[in-house]
Amino acid sequence: MTTTQVGDAFISDVRLGDLVGRLYASRRPGVERSGPPMVLVHGIGVSHRYLNRLHRLLAESADTYSLDLPGFGGTPNPGRQLTVADYAGFVLAALDQAGVGPCVLIGHSMGVQFAVEAARQQPGRFTQLVLMGPVVDEKRRTVARQALDLTLDCLFFETAASNFLVLTDYFRCGPRWYLTELPVMMSYRTEESIAEVATPVLILRGSRDPVASRDWCRLLEQRAGDGEFHEIPGCGHVVQHAGAGRVAEAIQDFARTPGNPLEAPA
Repeated sequence: MTTTQVGDAFISDVRLGDLVGRLYASRRPGVERSGPPMVLVHGIGVSHRYLNRLHRLLAESADTYSLDLPGFGGTPNPGRQLTVADYAGFVLAALDQAGVGPCVLIGHSMGVQFAVEAARQQPGRFTQLVLMGPVVDEKRRTVARQALDLTLDCLFFETAASNFLVLTDYFRCGPRWYLTELPVMMSYRTEESIAEVATPVLILRGSRDPVASRDWCRLLEQRAGDGEFHEIPGCGHVVQHAGAGRVAEAIQDFARTPGNPLEAPA
């Protein structure tokens, strides 16, 4: 793993076979840490950039990591379709390469699927999971409906800043890779997989999010073995950007509750 330092951040290339991504780490020696490390995973088409506000807030009290997964954020296109399990394996490999032990895994949108799958692949590896704006709502499982909901979110419920981040990342990703991975997102049954996860789970959404409805999030809370639900008023799908302060508080509060024991993965 090749690592460079930019200010307080450490940026590392992550390789797993033919897959290449990046890991952004905020570790501040000498600063008291109040809990386990936090790891942020983005969704389809985007990158670590729309997680930056939340990353910075969490890094004030915990070692914090964000990923750019293969094919996103300017990383090399893998040249083949990757499954949710492939992405989950990449997340786990990145954490192993960086020496990150038990941690809170935080996914947004399709990143929720990667987080759930990672917890399935390595039970006990994560102290807690935080699932923000989870997809895909079982009552909205068509590409047309997802496109409509995302358009409504962009037009009516997001800030200009969050739209800029998302749309420029979509441009960097490119339509070919986005459309390659879209069927993967659509076919993954989050509501079934989450039932196999014993890790404590926080389901979090913006109250105005048309993509992750309240009923859908409540369903996931019920399906999880140990689930909680939290809603951030006035925010859309990219809740971690517009409501970063309140999202950080919710995550920090959740991380202080008893989770899986802080033991190294088997």
